[in-house]
Amino acid sequence: MVLQGDGESLASLQIKITSKIAAVDLQSLPKHSQAPVVVTPSGRHLDSGAAICRYVAAISHTNVAYSSTDSLIMSRVDSWIDFARLLEAPLASWLQPGSAQAQQYSQAAAKARVTNDLNVLEQHLTMATFVVGDSMTIADSQLATTLAGPLMHLIGRKQQEQLPSVIRWFTTCTRHPALAPFVGGFTMCQDSIGWKAPVRSQHPSTPPKQQRPADLSMQQDQEMQAPHDDGDVDSPTASANGPAVQPVSAEKAKKGSKGEVKQAACASDGDQAGASGPEDPEKKAKKDAKAAEKAAKKAKAAAKEAERKAQKDAGPSEKKKKAKDEADAKKAKDAAEVKELIDRATSTPKGHKKDITSDMFKGYCPPAVEAAWYEWWEQSGFFKPELDSDKPPFVIVIPPPNVTGSLHLGHALTNSIQDTVVRWRRMSGYNVLWLPGTDHAGIATQTVVEKDLAKRKGLTRHDLGREAFLEQVFAWVKTYGGKIFGQMRRMGISVDWDRLAFTMDDNLVAAVQEAFVRLFQEGLIYRENRLVNWCCTLHTAVSDIEVDHLEVKGRTLVSVPGYSKQVEVGVLTSFAYPLEDGSGEIVVATTRPETMLGDTAVAVHPDDDRYKHLHGKFVVHPMDGRKVPIIPDAELVDMSFGTGAVKITPAHDPNDYATGKRHNLQCINILDDDGRMNANGGQFAGQPRFTVRKTVVEWLDSKGLLRGTQDNEMSVPFCSRSKDIIEPVLKPQWWVNCQGMAQDGIKAAQDGSLEIIPSDFEATWYRWLENIRDWCVSRQLWWGHRIPAYYISLEGEKAGAAGTQYEQMDRWVVAKEVEQAQAEAQKRFPGKNVTLSQDEDVLDTWFSSGLWPFSTMGWPNQTPELAQFYPGALLETGHDILFFWVARMVMMGIKLTGKVPFKQVYLHSMVRDAHGRKMSKSLGNVIDPLHVIEGISLEDLHDTLTTGNLSPAEVQKATAGQKEDFPDGIEECGTDALRFALVAYTSQGRDINLDIKRVVAYRHWCNKLWNAIKFAMINLGDDFVPVSDLHNSQQLPFGCQWILSRLTAAVDSTIKALHEYQFQSATQAVYSFWQYELCDVFIELIKPVMSSGDAATQQATRETLCTCLDVGLRLLHPFMPFVTEELWQRLPHPHSNANPSTTPPPLQQPTPSANGSQAGPSGNGGDPSQSSIMMQPYPEPQQAWHNPEAEEHMQLVDNAVRAVRKLRNDYGLQRQRPQLFIQCKDRARGEVLSKLAGEIGSLTSCAEVTVQQAGAAAPPGCAPAVIDDSTIVQLLLAGILDPQKEIDKLQKEKVKVEERWNALKKKMATAEYAGKTPAKIKDMDMENLGKAQKEQQSLEQQLHDMKQLLQ
Repeated sequence: MVLQGDGESLASLQIKITSKIAAVDLQSLPKHSQAPVVVTPSGRHLDSGAAICRYVAAISHTNVAYSSTDSLIMSRVDSWIDFARLLEAPLASWLQPGSAQAQQYSQAAAKARVTNDLNVLEQHLTMATFVVGDSMTIADSQLATTLAGPLMHLIGRKQQEQLPSVIRWFTTCTRHPALAPFVGGFTMCQDSIGWKAPVRSQHPSTPPKQQRPADLSMQQDQEMQAPHDDGDVDSPTASANGPAVQPVSAEKAKKGSKGEVKQAACASDGDQAGASGPEDPEKKAKKDAKAAEKAAKKAKAAAKEAERKAQKDAGPSEKKKKAKDEADAKKAKDAAEVKELIDRATSTPKGHKKDITSDMFKGYCPPAVEAAWYEWWEQSGFFKPELDSDKPPFVIVIPPPNVTGSLHLGHALTNSIQDTVVRWRRMSGYNVLWLPGTDHAGIATQTVVEKDLAKRKGLTRHDLGREAFLEQVFAWVKTYGGKIFGQMRRMGISVDWDRLAFTMDDNLVAAVQEAFVRLFQEGLIYRENRLVNWCCTLHTAVSDIEVDHLEVKGRTLVSVPGYSKQVEVGVLTSFAYPLEDGSGEIVVATTRPETMLGDTAVAVHPDDDRYKHLHGKFVVHPMDGRKVPIIPDAELVDMSFGTGAVKITPAHDPNDYATGKRHNLQCINILDDDGRMNANGGQFAGQPRFTVRKTVVEWLDSKGLLRGTQDNEMSVPFCSRSKDIIEPVLKPQWWVNCQGMAQDGIKAAQDGSLEIIPSDFEATWYRWLENIRDWCVSRQLWWGHRIPAYYISLEGEKAGAAGTQYEQMDRWVVAKEVEQAQAEAQKRFPGKNVTLSQDEDVLDTWFSSGLWPFSTMGWPNQTPELAQFYPGALLETGHDILFFWVARMVMMGIKLTGKVPFKQVYLHSMVRDAHGRKMSKSLGNVIDPLHVIEGISLEDLHDTLTTGNLSPAEVQKATAGQKEDFPDGIEECGTDALRFALVAYTSQGRDINLDIKRVVAYRHWCNKLWNAIKFAMINLGDDFVPVSDLHNSQQLPFGCQWILSRLTAAVDSTIKALHEYQFQSATQAVYSFWQYELCDVFIELIKPVMSSGDAATQQATRETLCTCLDVGLRLLHPFMPFVTEELWQRLPHPHSNANPSTTPPPLQQPTPSANGSQAGPSGNGGDPSQSSIMMQPYPEPQQAWHNPEAEEHMQLVDNAVRAVRKLRNDYGLQRQRPQLFIQCKDRARGEVLSKLAGEIGSLTSCAEVTVQQAGAAAPPGCAPAVIDDSTIVQLLLAGILDPQKEIDKLQKEKVKVEERWNALKKKMATAEYAGKTPAKIKDMDMENLGKAQKEQQSLEQQLHDMKQLLQ
């Protein structure tokens, strides 16, 4: 395909971008004209930018949506392309005030138009990632290139804050490979208010310091001022060759002054502006007149401003005061009505069904809607599974939150996704068990209680002793541990609360002991004195995956708990060890100079000639004079790095420890548990480790042994919990050999026993398990599962104490009970008096969590629950604990039960703020889900910062962040809107940038659902009883056939998406049906039917409407449980309680209720009137409703409706109901449109719709719009508009265009222009000339149409 006239216009830019998206090669030829022209392979010439883009997209083999076979998608793409094109003219009045397009608008009118259109776009994008569909289309690229200029120059920061979805969408577009080279890399407008025309306009999509294809139609003023090749114009000031060209002001552009336009347009025209001399008297007189007119206008404006100020000073007028009083009174009345509504709803006795017999409130009120339903569901036993059911089981265990925790957005996301799946599965006929519980959270809980104890009583746990302290912890858990459960209930999660588990429950304690003993007996748990990751703040070891690593390039100051000043890391310190014989020294280097106090060797490479003579010799340690051996070691030493000599500290470095093992070196521990130097530190004993880091360097320097320091790139390990720097410390601990279990986990994923979703995480799964290391499970805490291991001491013997490096490893016995341990000890040491002491340590919290899927079912006992509900179906959790928890559950589940504990793992993404930042209290962007549900003021948000442990500086920073993100606080959204937003955001493999405004938008959408049911209740009538099915849909009116076809398509799409855990697609399918098809089209179609249709049609329409609402609410229920229950309960249902879209029977057989009565799905003896929506069958696709013909015909209607609505918008028609004529050359289409003329009239607000035969002419005075090559709509404007006023406006516009065209022609006709004007400006002028010509033609046609109205 060939592109001619490939200039740098906006149209050419959009064509290039479209070709990149569509992967279509455009061959550029020499420019014959500035306007872009594409020559197709068939020889067809396309000279419209939009037409070229559509053609390029249509022939593409990639998914650019326009080539979709779905005509509805194509029509929406077309609509947004037109939307972008119509923005160009108003934008031009700001970005290029003197251009042809700018003449159509004053800047004030243009600003209003652009602002309104941006608000329309914002509202649309709150529910969507792209303007059409789930991926970028040419509609996005066209719109993004059009909006690049205003976002860089005009839209100030305050307005940007009101357009978060637009900004998010635009940023996403600019990262697309096709757009990035053109519109990527520039900065948004930083002015607070914005709307200041750029002095030197630049193409909206070109960053200031880069050269990229420019939109010359929006760059005219700049190019006219740019230097020509011969230097005619140097600057905006006067030059030797003539006056400089200044940008035409917005006011002058608005007036259309001939002389001023000529001055701007003919800067290089020698006849007009190229020669100096006296100013033409006539021109001077005109200029003076203009100046006088301008001064008069300014004086008039000043007088008006003075009058306004005087009125303001005098106070509000009586009229305004009355209006304010009336508004305040209405507001107070509305508030009282809402309070009464909420009070009535919340007064429902706990566990009783809410009374909804009163009329529906005028709007959706979340607190009233959500009241009472949850307690009724729970009391009725709807959340409980059946032990003797023959339904297929669906089991999911909740990731147990910390017992110390409170609800955060991560929990809210987890709960929303899981409850969506659980409710869907329950409604789909599964016997569902969703098991809740909490984790004892060893480190976190002990830390909280210790702080509380110190604050209230000034005591430590050691003051109380172990047993008394644990009593304090259990008391704290009993008092505060259930807080999160109330919050989870607010989220509407349908867990079986009767099975609530806690990892410190007796049965789970027994399971932990059983697991430890079994693994020990199999040799998989062992005791060994090895290096651990020691946290000096928490006084415990932590696992490898609880260690974060900070990469530093060189000297860096970091904050460390317990130190008032920051600690320096990233420094390599070199010092010398003197040789024992006094013959010299060896220089070594370290990033931790304090560890030299524990050095027990210096290693060199065996092949290093520099040190071969020193093998087997010694250096002298300068602190205590002990001899330190020089050892050859090829595995550790890189002789090309540094001096080739390495200090060895086996007790404090993993690599050194391995070297010490190889050479049987002494291990000297120099640290106590607080991170201070112990007695092995000599003169430095008692000093904190990072203080010694400085003092030991000073000491080495005083000894003449310091050889210097330098920057060093390194990784610094931090405890993920305390943020303290981890110290490798040698301690005897219990370890789990994970090698074999890891292979089991790998095999499970490989053979399909375990499915990891998204599959992207499979590679991470394999990589971690293939490189797994043994797991240290000892934790130096009191709160948790105490290790069932006992140390044997013999009477009269002085053995090494347990927990020290001197303990005897063979003195440990492992048993579930102390009596069993005593018997084992006596067997090992017969005839001796033995004393047992239980290990003081507890197990890593993740050890008990790894047993969660089966310990909660009664393991190791063979319980009915274990037989029926293990293994589970799904584990849903965040990808950040894939190794902390998921891998350990899989390994331990396979090892201890022989089964993979669940069939699927779905890993959701992290929740971030609207800017993509990680949630952080110090940033002020942490959002409590209850604040979104209930709403909160900005002041109360600020107050939440003072209850934590933030420093004053952090509070100040967080306060500023809250003020920026939530200037008006957070609006009350309700649970349903929050849940729907979180699930709608969930896309596999991508983090969630949560914008609260999107949640607010879904809250308003709930109001749309509310109004749809209100409309139905009015039109169905009190006595309406729906039929049990609508399988014979072919006999229904057209609109009913169409909506049922779209309904079954929505059901099919939703179910497929849920099966694939594509939650974003599932919510989009449900949302689109309710928003765009049921509410926007079907309800509008049936309004005339319900007001004036015949009885049979009305009845069929009622049946269809009720079916759509019933099925639609059941389809939506898993996502929005509260509002769907409230609305479904108000709908009439068939007496048989059958459901029209599905054939399965009710999903739950009668089970005993809490009060002992037999309760069915309704919870009250099986009365159908009391049934809950959550116990109804989930909709299934109905083949009988699938109607491609109806959908195809509705597409023809939609095409006509869009064209007419555009005409109505163009001509400013609002309440008017004109006649519509449709001319169609295609007979078959014409017959369809004629048959559906009534539907077209309803959707376009036209009084009458006439479909004309081929060749028939529409009456005079019609405005036409072309739908396609065979169909044109004609909107009769005669009698609707004032033709003469429209003609006057068009003629004025035509004069302006002609003046601009003539000025360009005259400028381009001069010899100087031909010889001196740069090619770039010539191309620009050619493009503008072509645009002006097209504008003239368009205006001529519009004038012709309007003149027809006068005839």
